[in-house]
Amino acid sequence: SPSLTGATADHSLHVAPSQVETIARAIARAAGVNAPGPEVDGAHQAWVAAVAADLVKHRGTSLVIAGETQPATVHALAHALNDALGNVGATVTYTAPVEADSIDHVESLRTLVRDMEAGNVNTLIIIGGNPVYNAPADLNFAAALDKVSHRVHLGLYVDETAALCHWHLPEAHYLEAWGDALAFDGTAAIIQPLILPLYGGKSALEMISALAGKGAGGYDLVRQYWKDRHGETGFEAFWRAALSKGFVEATALPAKTVTIRPDAASQATPVAGEGELEVSFRLDPTIGDGRWANNGWLQELPKPLTKITWDNAVLLSLNTAEHLGLQLFDVVEVKLNDRTVKGQVWAQPGHPDNTVTLHLGYGRTRAGQVGTGMGFNAYLLRTSDAPWFAKGVTLRKISSGSQLARTELHQVLTQEGRPLARVGTLQQCQEEPDFVQHMAHAPSDDMTMFTPHKYDGYAWGMVIDLNACNGCGACTIACQAENNIPVVGKEQVIKQREMHWIRVDRYYKGDPAGNPEVVHQPVPCMQCENAPCEVVCPVAATMHSEEGLNDMVYNRCVGTRYCSNNCPYKVRRFNFLEYSDTKTPVKQMAYNPDVTVRTRGVMEKCTYCVQRINLARIQAKKENRKVRDGEIVTACQAVCPAGAISFGDQHDPESVVSKLKQDSRNYALLGDLNTRPRTTYMAKIRNPNPELEAPTTHGSSTEQTHGH
Repeated sequence: SPSLTGATADHSLHVAPSQVETIARAIARAAGVNAPGPEVDGAHQAWVAAVAADLVKHRGTSLVIAGETQPATVHALAHALNDALGNVGATVTYTAPVEADSIDHVESLRTLVRDMEAGNVNTLIIIGGNPVYNAPADLNFAAALDKVSHRVHLGLYVDETAALCHWHLPEAHYLEAWGDALAFDGTAAIIQPLILPLYGGKSALEMISALAGKGAGGYDLVRQYWKDRHGETGFEAFWRAALSKGFVEATALPAKTVTIRPDAASQATPVAGEGELEVSFRLDPTIGDGRWANNGWLQELPKPLTKITWDNAVLLSLNTAEHLGLQLFDVVEVKLNDRTVKGQVWAQPGHPDNTVTLHLGYGRTRAGQVGTGMGFNAYLLRTSDAPWFAKGVTLRKISSGSQLARTELHQVLTQEGRPLARVGTLQQCQEEPDFVQHMAHAPSDDMTMFTPHKYDGYAWGMVIDLNACNGCGACTIACQAENNIPVVGKEQVIKQREMHWIRVDRYYKGDPAGNPEVVHQPVPCMQCENAPCEVVCPVAATMHSEEGLNDMVYNRCVGTRYCSNNCPYKVRRFNFLEYSDTKTPVKQMAYNPDVTVRTRGVMEKCTYCVQRINLARIQAKKENRKVRDGEIVTACQAVCPAGAISFGDQHDPESVVSKLKQDSRNYALLGDLNTRPRTTYMAKIRNPNPELEAPTTHGSSTEQTHGH
């Protein structure tokens, strides 16, 4: 199923789930691994050969990874490939498992259900889980739970499982509790609470301690454990250092030497079910497995590829949808092994043919005020023998449906021959370093009717690197949390009234029914030097600051929306309704006290996190110095996992932003309009394998289109 990893890759091969192991075996054989299996079809032979040759060419500097949803055999193939390519000890390190008790969890759960059905379980304590909702459908956990005489549940919410238990204990959020954890390499970290429990909740650690007859608090339990492990001598210094650094030094697991069994990948994995059409179960890109279904921020965050909000859908390729006679938004019955669910169709570019993708996490019946009743529950089709994919699914159209709440066509920038997200290749960079600048006309500095702004102090600017951005949307959520941006709900999203100050546009290039290229482009307010919004505001609510920011004076705004109409980037948001709750006391705790909570009738937009700028300026003034480069970190910049966003004083020749703006990859979005934005972009550079793709002509990779 299309993913952010595939969208970021220079090459991606979209195949049905059951074909992944066949492709993996073919690559392994071509790289010298003993991996018997069927030959791939002709359409994929060239791809397999090129990938295998590339891996062999880069022995010791390559890396093969198997997805977590793949069967054990595919993981064995990945290990065997890394071993054959000399990657072990170079790009791959083996350690002891981080998991304390490595067992087959599905089989363990199956055994528990059998004992419950047989009446062998008198008391069942469920800590943090929701098996009534997400356990494999064939286990029928809810019916088995009814035969347990005493049922206790610890959880953050009164969810589907808690509703069937005799006792529900409120769990402390992880930000309210003491604890410890292990990183992937075994490094231990001490978890410190940021706030006392709001509702008297208890952590899983405290509950287990109570069950063991100790009843100690989380702090005492964690501290005593590490005191026993470290010893009394020097413990206070060790404890303070661990809390200060956030991790315990020298706790990483040592590397282990392993040997790949010759027959590790000799046995093929049988695929459950029979039939042409396959189903792939995936965790939802925003609410995961459903545990965050009651989070309005995540519900309203557009999915990275589909741009759907507040819902899941039945994802098909364009070819499969056409073959089945299905249209966008049609309501269909999805049937697998006599189990059915109903959902709406979404034709997804780049989706493999003859495959149905169903995202888990929706269809909650007791998620809370926000998450209950959204979407359909794909867990109802998911069984213990086929947790991630199966054959034999069928679709039957029931009716034409209403549109899903999606943002794909909201605030769309029209190209009209302009390159919006500029993309090139490494070959282009080498042959013509300035090719990005030649993709569109850039007005000269003197080509303006405006009087240039003069800055005696700072001139803040931002650069977004499209080469690093993977479209995850974390910047959107960070901005929402930092700037008190309200959630508007599904109905308002359909009316194009979402309030996000930074959106992530997604473009496709190529055949949408094949393997199109994908480009993601975050778009905040551009903070234009020649700002079109400023000249049309009748009350001077939008104005230029002494440091180059396009400021919004909320108490002047009368809601004419002229500024939004005149903005070519479509980054301004208008409060149509009273979205923010300023009365409920507990909700006030979620607001950033340094940012005004806006009311209806006001236009708002990205401010470059001006509250953070002011905080740094005040601190620098106290110390009688200038603001240091990197001292101000905007919310979107702080959260970006790829480091795609840089911010600073563009008048400082030594600042990161200033140097990036001098780079040949740097360009202004819609720069030909002469708005002279402070936010600019670094073009995306692809590095295609010449055996899989013909060399791209200069400038040809800039024409992207939306999915629908």
